[in-house]
Amino acid sequence: MIGQPLLTDKIVALRRFHPRDVDAFHAAVDESLNDLIPWMTWAHPAYGREDVAEFIRVVGETWDTGRYFALAITDARDGMMLGAASISHIHPVYHFGNLGYWIRSSRRGNGLAGRAARLAAKFGLENLGLIRVEVVIAVGNEASQRVAEKSGAQREGILRDRITVREQVLDAVMFSFTRGDFGLPPL
Repeated sequence: MIGQPLLTDKIVALRRFHPRDVDAFHAAVDESLNDLIPWMTWAHPAYGREDVAEFIRVVGETWDTGRYFALAITDARDGMMLGAASISHIHPVYHFGNLGYWIRSSRRGNGLAGRAARLAAKFGLENLGLIRVEVVIAVGNEASQRVAEKSGAQREGILRDRITVREQVLDAVMFSFTRGDFGLPPL
């Protein structure tokens, strides 16, 4: 295994990305592009190994600045790269951030994304000083909405014209986790 997990539930593990993850992460992205392209602005048909290498380099730097926390989602038993979760758009005054996640296509439908989302939210609340972690999902992305629901995130409503995916402005469903969802004391 490349790095020690930050969090694990013994099914999935979350850890920082490492430069040696490029090939494994590229394989997960490549297998999943058709599922990612409709919802992830960064995903495009030509997304390749060089893009993955740049992503991993950049997320190492942004982690150290506290602006963006990308987490490799791996199988806790064998270390297989499963996908990614991230906490971004961290508000310095109101202490909330945005949670994103995806699981490689061949491992979808097994509850892994929900487990990873819950662990990532807990990481943000426990380790980043957040009081709220938001999950903002395009209205049409029903699979991601099911993940949020199964992970225990609370559905709050539909936000009009909330996100943009490749020039298309979309309504989004807002979900959230708060410290109380994990039995954590208020800050």
